[in-house]
Amino acid sequence: MLYQKRFAKALLWGGICTAVLTGCSQPAKDEGGADTAAATDGAASETKSVAITAIVEHPALDDVRKGVIDELKEEGFTEGENLKINFQSAQGNTATAGQISKQFVADNPDVIVAIATPSAQSMAAATNSIPIVFSAVTDPVEAKLVPKLDGSGTNVTGASDALPYEPQIELMRQIIPNLKNVGYVYSPGEVNSTIILKNLKQQLTPMGIQVVEAPAQRSNDIAMAARSLQGKVDMIYTSTDNNVVSAYESLFQAAKESKIPLIASDTSSVERGAVAALGVNYYDLGRETGKIVGKILNGEKAGNIPVYTPQKLDLYVSPKNAQSQGATLPQAVIDKAKEVVE
Repeated sequence: MLYQKRFAKALLWGGICTAVLTGCSQPAKDEGGADTAAATDGAASETKSVAITAIVEHPALDDVRKGVIDELKEEGFTEGENLKINFQSAQGNTATAGQISKQFVADNPDVIVAIATPSAQSMAAATNSIPIVFSAVTDPVEAKLVPKLDGSGTNVTGASDALPYEPQIELMRQIIPNLKNVGYVYSPGEVNSTIILKNLKQQLTPMGIQVVEAPAQRSNDIAMAARSLQGKVDMIYTSTDNNVVSAYESLFQAAKESKIPLIASDTSSVERGAVAALGVNYYDLGRETGKIVGKILNGEKAGNIPVYTPQKLDLYVSPKNAQSQGATLPQAVIDKAKEVVE
């Protein structure tokens, strides 16, 4: 009898404990009666992920990345709140770019941003389903990233940094009135650079101006390539070739020694030694890239979004750099500059 009473009492306490535990495990309610756990899950599901890669880090490409992140914040996507960003640099190595591509595909972010042609090509080869937005790519059709610029119909779109050649050539001739030979230091393995070389020759040859090539496979070869042009050219034109831009300080030293003026298409190169540059503002290009990313995060298909091509060019000049390289900037050129770097 005593045993039965104790057993009944144990059952009663067990039932109370079960009820308490069950009650504790129920979803909490907020003041409005909403399910707090469900609300938390909803907030988590709204967080977007963007993976960003660049073939190398240098001022122009860094400005693109900063512009993308700033524009996404403007669009309502803030890192650390409702946006997760994963940035990886390939440090100038195409094999590393391939490894980053595989990692990003495995991570399956909402959008991948690929800055510069080698990184964009690597990403496009790695996935045909995750949206890819490239930036700082001169000719995305020639690079086989998209079949056309007005909507690829694929998972790829982006922002080009293609420049019109006529204003570039006009600037060269204003600074060097008797221009006959233009040196071009470039990486033969970079599609952007070989396209520009081809187009420069097409534009300059009919004007009686020769393009003298100085190929450099690696950043370490840039200064040697520039020195090889001494006595052969009136100036050196530099594009947004990533190896060249990465080693611009050494290029500047070679230009000073050889007294060959550097004229660039990357405005950040003026602070690093160029006499003048007429080109795209890469931060602004990043902002335009960010707008495209925002559209995709809000539900648009990448293949329906046309490739952005900039229409506005900025002129940066440095009379100090010109003097160090044996040139004089005409006052008319200085007066047109957006920024004079001293």
